Amino acid sequence: MTLADTLSGIRDASAKRIPADKAAVMHRATEELHASGLMDSVIKAGDLLPPFVLPNASGQEVRSADLLAKGPLVLTFFRGSW
Repeated sequence: MTLADTLSGIRDASAKRIPADKAAVMHRATEELHASGLMDSVIKAGDLLPPFVLPNASGQEVRSADLLAKGPLVLTFFRGSW
């Protein structure tokens, strides 16, 4: 299964469990972000990033250089805070 297939499955599952009124608010907010021009300045797939250190889900520091030494790196960002 490809990453695109996995992401498509996640979107489909979300569409089934998120109430229509809540989904409408989310879609409207996304449209407003796109219309604001903010999306023109964000990092896009394929962009080169500077080296970084971030905490993982367990709070341990993870270095991008260490991960890249093992192969391509995919970053995922979640909204909200834990």
